Amino acid sequence: MGEESANDIVDGLDDLPKRPFVRGSDPRIATCRAKLQNKRSKLNQEINKELRLRAGAENLFKATTNRKLKETVALELSFVNSNLQLLKEQLAELNSSVELYQHDNTNDVMPMIPLGLKETKEIDFRDSFKDFILEHYSEDASQYEDAIADFMDTRQAMRTPLRDSAGIGLLFRYYNQLYFVERRFFSPDRSLGIYFEWFDSLTGVPSCQRTVAFEKACVLFNIGAVYTQIGAKQDRTTAKGLDAAVDSFLRAAGTFRYINENFTNAPSMDLGPDMLEMLIQLMLTQARECLLEKLDLQSQEKRSIDICFDLAQEAQHLSDCYNHVHKLIAHPSVKDYVPYSWTAVVQVKREFYGAMAHFHAAKGILDKEAANMSAATKEVMEYLHVESASTQLDIRIPKDDAERKLLGKAHLREALLLHEECQRLHRMCRELKGKHALINVLRTAHRNILHSYTSQEHENDFREILDPPEIQAATKFQLSLTSPDFTQHRVNDLFKNLGPIAIFSAKRHWTAPRLIQLYRGRVTEGFGFSVRGDAPVIVAIVETNSLAEYGGVKEGDFIVAIGDVDVKWSCHDEVVALIKNHGDTLSLKLVTPMDRNYLKPSKTTKSTVSTHSSSSGVSSEMSSPSGSIAQHNHHNKRLSWNPFKRNSSRNAKDMYDNIIFR
Repeated sequence: MGEESANDIVDGLDDLPKRPFVRGSDPRIATCRAKLQNKRSKLNQEINKELRLRAGAENLFKATTNRKLKETVALELSFVNSNLQLLKEQLAELNSSVELYQHDNTNDVMPMIPLGLKETKEIDFRDSFKDFILEHYSEDASQYEDAIADFMDTRQAMRTPLRDSAGIGLLFRYYNQLYFVERRFFSPDRSLGIYFEWFDSLTGVPSCQRTVAFEKACVLFNIGAVYTQIGAKQDRTTAKGLDAAVDSFLRAAGTFRYINENFTNAPSMDLGPDMLEMLIQLMLTQARECLLEKLDLQSQEKRSIDICFDLAQEAQHLSDCYNHVHKLIAHPSVKDYVPYSWTAVVQVKREFYGAMAHFHAAKGILDKEAANMSAATKEVMEYLHVESASTQLDIRIPKDDAERKLLGKAHLREALLLHEECQRLHRMCRELKGKHALINVLRTAHRNILHSYTSQEHENDFREILDPPEIQAATKFQLSLTSPDFTQHRVNDLFKNLGPIAIFSAKRHWTAPRLIQLYRGRVTEGFGFSVRGDAPVIVAIVETNSLAEYGGVKEGDFIVAIGDVDVKWSCHDEVVALIKNHGDTLSLKLVTPMDRNYLKPSKTTKSTVSTHSSSSGVSSEMSSPSGSIAQHNHHNKRLSWNPFKRNSSRNAKDMYDNIIFR
């Protein structure tokens, strides 16, 4: 469709010049789903405009005391509410366009219910991120312009994802990148002035929040929505297509369950707990429907009595599942926001599969081999029906051929009645009248049941057909939700050069970087400090009256640069080697953490205050913390141990052990 492969997404800052950036689907491409999403986007904008007009009119109505003005505003409010109602009806009609997401096969199959994507507005992160990098990290923000642009491109692309694995991968990559961006830039005690605005998938009402958690929840919702669309478009006339549909619906249900368990107090209705629970059960039920279709498909060539009974119990179980979904839709916090066509489809499927349960039971009971069924089959048949005192036709296992035909005919009659109710519900919904695939499925099933029922009619049979016992719902399929697997779509931190995210993050605080320059003379054995740790390396010990102490080095300082080399990501050995290679002159860039001490508490407290005195042989060109230069006087006889100088009394291993404090 004109987009690049999702495998070409930029995974890190180092790869930016080498690899092309992934794009979403081109919104100008006139596919049916793209047109539908574009219409939904325009409707969302119009609904947002009308909501603002209504809010302004309501405020004016409350504030004014002029009676004539109040009447004018009230009239305007009635027009606005009428427009809002029309727009919401148009949006509900778009959400009812389930046939556009189905597979383009010639065979008629029962349509599935997919979800539309949540729409969002474009956001410019450049100024906010660059200001934060300069103020919080004290770094040149121009060096991160490409990283910011790539992040914005990723967000722009994920607004129009493909309806396939590439689109899923793009959404997951953006979600994973949010993990780094949230920790880099979104401080709990400071606002960047960035607002994430998303439109409700079902109502079109906008919601706006500053938290990245809202952005994450909306991205996850779109991941689940794309999974539903992938599941709906599978070719369900093949076993492979049915397996893919089951997998997609289970992944969608797992994604919605993850949102429900990890994100609370959602501002939009489609992220509410009751709505998410309904969506979870709907996707599980549709996955179970695909499994029933697969069982029916695999048994078409040869269908034994046992398979007929299995199909009957599975169909009844599926009917009960759709009944449960209908109860969830009828909940007060859900029913006003779900399209009526969804409710009608769920009701139609409930009656349809209830009818199919009785039809399969009748086919098994009236089978030619039923008169000589095995003991195992009789045992299955014994538990096929629900025991109830109100059953008119109390036959569990037919004693003779007459009872068998009577029971089978009763099930066929019940199937016909349920199909008539199914068609009545279908006719009551205006949006379902144009769903030709659904109409053909209902007509074909009704025709088959009617043919089976009329074939059992005999002129000399005047017995009254009583209501049969209910089918016992049962299933052999154990479904488990597939939670989102974020590890399959790993990304690298676009802002990795800011340093290890555990230390250099928005919630951590440290002093502005200061430049320390140390010069040691011939008499001096060392700079007077030792280091420990990795990425970043920490100053562990600063000796009293040493060059390091005079220069302003403090215990617990992070070494962020040595000379012109950035060492925030360097390991202990690399930093030690750089210090050794600098000889008698050492230039350090240090920062001091302000929120915690990253060193283990020690029994003795060493002084970390820099002193500048001419008598001690220290000359200062600039004051700490902006920077200091410490030079040792050759006449100063106080010597400090140098951890970076070879000592003849110790071997290399002993010296290395003294440098590392782990």
